[in-house]
Amino acid sequence: MIDKKEIYKLLKSEETYRVERTVSTNNMDKFCEAICAFSNDLPDSRQNGYLLIGATDDGKPSGLTVDDNLLKRISAIRSDGNILPIPTMNVERIELDGGDLLVVEVTPSFHPPVRYKGRVFVRIGPRRDIASEDEERILTERRTANMATFDVLPCWTASLNDIDAQLIKQHYLPHAIDAKILAADHRPLQEQMASLGLYDLENDRPTNAAVILFGRNPRRHLPGAYVQYVKFAGKTRGSDIMNERAFNGPLLELLPRLDTFTENTVVTSRPVPVTAFRERQVISYPNEALRELLLNSIMHRDYQSNAPVRYYEYADRVEITNPGGLYGKARPENFPNVNDYRNPVIAEALKNLGYVNMFNRGVSRVSELLEANGNTGTRFNVDLITVFEVVIPISESEEFWTKPWPTEEATIDEKHLENNEKYIGKDEKYTRNVQESMSKLTERQLSIIKLIQNVAVNVAVNVAVNTKYISEQLDINRKTAQRDLKMLSQLGIVQWVGSDKTGYWKLREDK
Repeated sequence: MIDKKEIYKLLKSEETYRVERTVSTNNMDKFCEAICAFSNDLPDSRQNGYLLIGATDDGKPSGLTVDDNLLKRISAIRSDGNILPIPTMNVERIELDGGDLLVVEVTPSFHPPVRYKGRVFVRIGPRRDIASEDEERILTERRTANMATFDVLPCWTASLNDIDAQLIKQHYLPHAIDAKILAADHRPLQEQMASLGLYDLENDRPTNAAVILFGRNPRRHLPGAYVQYVKFAGKTRGSDIMNERAFNGPLLELLPRLDTFTENTVVTSRPVPVTAFRERQVISYPNEALRELLLNSIMHRDYQSNAPVRYYEYADRVEITNPGGLYGKARPENFPNVNDYRNPVIAEALKNLGYVNMFNRGVSRVSELLEANGNTGTRFNVDLITVFEVVIPISESEEFWTKPWPTEEATIDEKHLENNEKYIGKDEKYTRNVQESMSKLTERQLSIIKLIQNVAVNVAVNVAVNTKYISEQLDINRKTAQRDLKMLSQLGIVQWVGSDKTGYWKLREDK
């Protein structure tokens, strides 16, 4: 951060592409646009830009008092995920004779174009504006020249035909680029992709990030781009293998499948009675925590390695291991307070798609979820050089272990009991009879109900829930699935909708 002498010079100078003054303290859009513009550094001056909050147009302090709340709000701009890639910035309070000054110092990005809510902002002299197509192309070329990360390098074995263009056009560009900007953007798909780090125009190749995110067959070009799940019967790898699965395909399709599989197969729950007719579920692992850890392992892994992300489930724990240890500025002595991004383009894409809400909060959030669920003793092995490993013990919650487990039968979960009218109608006699039958459902049948319900509410999972899909997700044979679905249909819990060929199963909404 510059000293007071330099600050006075900036106050007295005219606003340029490096300086913006404002007396506002609440216009967050204005602040973010300014930070975005300084990050893009269109003139390529390679000099830091300064947003001076608490200064009038003529360069005098406005009498502002900078409190901790304002400092925190402005500092939070860096990692709230609205400016991508994440800007490099410092925030400091400077005390002057006429009042405080909040100085935001922004370092030009090595990975332009930087976007705020899908728009690229630049400074043209003292004015801030949205970048034109030509200006954005200049920034894109600079990004290609500056970035040395593997995900932005061209994938030499792939062409545009190896990328699912519809995935990009329909499911990614609308999330990554502002709607009005996208509607007016008539450039070829390659140029649109290049502005997001997904295409190398000079070599006419999609980047590794594009193959990983949207490739038709990522493993053909990057053999380690998949997640390997194995369930062991005991506590060591020498135990019998109970289940094994490889999750392949582009991340845009792989992540929803992995999420559904985790919730319905890895996260086990048991009912604990609350009243005679109500129960609540106690779970082995919080699904949200496992989801966050898997996302991190996929986002931060080393894709140059031929090894997959390993997702191993033992009788007493889950282990998630990804190739590539701590990266960049992150070190064992500063983890998890300092982070860095091995794959910034992939990280940016996952944020745009809504898989990541905020950056640099994952580990602390996961730790809180695991602690609250009784998964004490979770270990982050950061001393390993070539891999990053997380070991999550099964819940040690007293309630989870001390109450007897059902052997063959389980009752339906609290949500179904509290909303039984939704599934079994309002007739009291009918309700009583069906509740009695539902109390005898097996855990597998309850998993089928839960799977159908999850797909119905998860818009990212665009599949027809037929017998084949259920048998694959729950790892049961098709005849078993058909038998269970027939029973659930007779009970009035599920129903078949549509034709025999294209229909699907759904939860029944009335009697």
